[in-house]
Amino acid sequence: MRSLLLFFIITPIVEMYLLIQVGGIIGALPTVGLVVLTATLGIWLLRLEGLATLNQVQEKLNRGEIPGRELLEGIMLLIGGALLLTPGFVTDAIGFTCLLPMLRKPIAQWLINYGLFHHLHFSGAHFSAHSQFQNHGRSDVIDSEDQVVDAEYEDLTHLGKKDE
Repeated sequence: MRSLLLFFIITPIVEMYLLIQVGGIIGALPTVGLVVLTATLGIWLLRLEGLATLNQVQEKLNRGEIPGRELLEGIMLLIGGALLLTPGFVTDAIGFTCLLPMLRKPIAQWLINYGLFHHLHFSGAHFSAHSQFQNHGRSDVIDSEDQVVDAEYEDLTHLGKKDE
């Protein structure tokens, strides 16, 4: 939480400093034009890549596969689009990194393999970096060879409540 607060304090200061420096070199109007150009280009690229990623998600779902990498790329696209709409050169560089497929795809794959999702645990099952369940000696956990899960459920939340 502290690092997030620090990020929101330091980033605008760095952006203002860079905008002032670039404005001093190329002038105020060209600097504003450059900021508007990057935002416009970012919106166009976000639309293009967003539709391509959505198509990939739908294709994987139609094949019965989990579109894990594609969903992570979708999150990266949202973050990149937001950063490109924020005036500044550092946020633009990070935003374009999230939008350009030749950079986004390897970063998403790295995050899946070694990054954020490497230690994801839930309800006794371990979700590995290869997007498969691993059975840790439990019979109610899906085997790693199973591709499709078919289940039924019943809502039991009403059992603990008394009629009022």
